[in-house]
Amino acid sequence: MGIELVVGLGNPGDEYQETRHNVGFRVVDEVARRLRAGRWERRHASEVAATTRGPRVWLAKPRTFMNRSGDAVASLLAGLGIPPGSMLVVVDDVDLPVGRLRLRPSGGPGTHNGLRHIVERIGPGFPRLRLGVRGETPWNDLAEYVLAPFEEEERPAVEEMIKLAADAVAVGIFEGLGRAMNRFNQPRIVQDTTN
Repeated sequence: MGIELVVGLGNPGDEYQETRHNVGFRVVDEVARRLRAGRWERRHASEVAATTRGPRVWLAKPRTFMNRSGDAVASLLAGLGIPPGSMLVVVDDVDLPVGRLRLRPSGGPGTHNGLRHIVERIGPGFPRLRLGVRGETPWNDLAEYVLAPFEEEERPAVEEMIKLAADAVAVGIFEGLGRAMNRFNQPRIVQDTTN
């Protein structure tokens, strides 16, 4: 089963655009740019576009807020006629350090409320690409932390991670999930370019 739908998780609205919780949206935007997706349209409680380069793949950014992501995902799968196993969800993960990727064919939601709601709605049988958003600074309130922007010193690593994640999605689409997992689940050291 190939990837037919890539869903980036995030919160709609300009005020959330640069937050830790919205890196999934940013990866989907980068994939859309690379694979020359058509115009974004509102369908199935999401912003949706189809790629025009390579196999036709739907790209989506739910218009529901993060904790209700399962509503949009269930609507997308039903409306587009795609089984859960052919959907890749791209999501932030505070359990991984900034810059780290983890691609899995299925699994539980971990500590992520958006993933939890998707699993509640459709079950755990879908691939997910987790993007590390945990910085060096500890937090008191997790919700406040993920809804805050990245620190200035984290941004180069975040930009590199978004590019790597888009690479991983493209390899998953063109070469299969197994090859993408082999290439992108390795720990990476982000070069410090400030010196």
